[in-house]
Amino acid sequence: MDATVLAEAEDFLSVQELGGLTLGRKSAVRDAILHHGTYTHTTSELEWGARLAWRNTIACIGRPYWRALQVRDQRDVDTPDQLAEACIEHLRAATNRGHIRLLLTAFAPASLDRPPIRILNAQLVQYAGYRGPGGTVTGDPKNLALTDLALAVGWTGATGGSFDVLPLVIHQAGGQPRCYPLPTDAVLEVVLRHPRLPWFEDLGLRWYAHPAISDQRLRIGGVDYPAAPFSGWYTCTEISARNLADPHRYNVLPALAERIGLDIHTSRTLWRDRALVELTEAVMHSYTTDGIVLVDHHFAATSFAHHEDRERAAGREVYGSWRALIAPTAASTTDLYHRHYTEHILLPNFFPQPFSPTEHNDWLGQAN
Repeated sequence: MDATVLAEAEDFLSVQELGGLTLGRKSAVRDAILHHGTYTHTTSELEWGARLAWRNTIACIGRPYWRALQVRDQRDVDTPDQLAEACIEHLRAATNRGHIRLLLTAFAPASLDRPPIRILNAQLVQYAGYRGPGGTVTGDPKNLALTDLALAVGWTGATGGSFDVLPLVIHQAGGQPRCYPLPTDAVLEVVLRHPRLPWFEDLGLRWYAHPAISDQRLRIGGVDYPAAPFSGWYTCTEISARNLADPHRYNVLPALAERIGLDIHTSRTLWRDRALVELTEAVMHSYTTDGIVLVDHHFAATSFAHHEDRERAAGREVYGSWRALIAPTAASTTDLYHRHYTEHILLPNFFPQPFSPTEHNDWLGQAN
């Protein structure tokens, strides 16, 4: 018997959100772990386990809404084809024509009885990154390695553009990674424009409606779910200050600042600051105009502060990563800036399992 699994299971089955399980259920779980090394969650246990994992994660400022998370039980899916189709349905359901749903889809838990299936994409929707001459990159540099793999195993949808939607890349242990292009009706994108700068749309910037995190392992009561994509809504600065502005991502601030008419050859013009404000306003304006749920960083920080108050009133400490919770722009003007957080991991929780190019060198080598 795995003592760790048993201890985590007993702790999880004792949480008040499960409503007080019977001694019979707890005994059945103990017997299953004793004889098989694991056990199967009921639908209610899976749902509440996913919600608690979100409440416990230290890196997400959206946690105040953990009770609203909806869970789709897809544990019977056992092939890459089925998993890809379920992910596409997840995107359609979560996007909801812009009224973003807080949604998690749980696929089969890790088991010795069948080879595990992994989604290699960090998010279900992402943009490709293409290598060019002299170390140049077109698209999202964050996704260079995944783009290389997708091309190596047969992706034919690449155009070499800055915002090509990557296919899902799904790998079942023992087989070749497979690509599944996303249908257009599953991917809602927003063309960015500015309320006062009519030329802004000519920059050709866009982003997708919501993040669907797909490279994290969900652990509930000693059971691991290696594929459990999770959709929420964006905070505006995630798109503007990180995805589009970071120098190692799209790095759009220099071009935007020059178009505005700012001198980018000296930091004393504050060209980065001023361009970033305009970019953030464009993101907020575009998402709002298109009817897509998006929150600003001030609202998110205030909501999280209220969440802390509620949690402490319930007798629970709130742990967090200060770096992840603090807005990347105007940080000192938000409610959280002067607070301190301990990075303590509670269970259930999500754990990173990022795509590793070295694990797929065989497939990359076959294409080269």
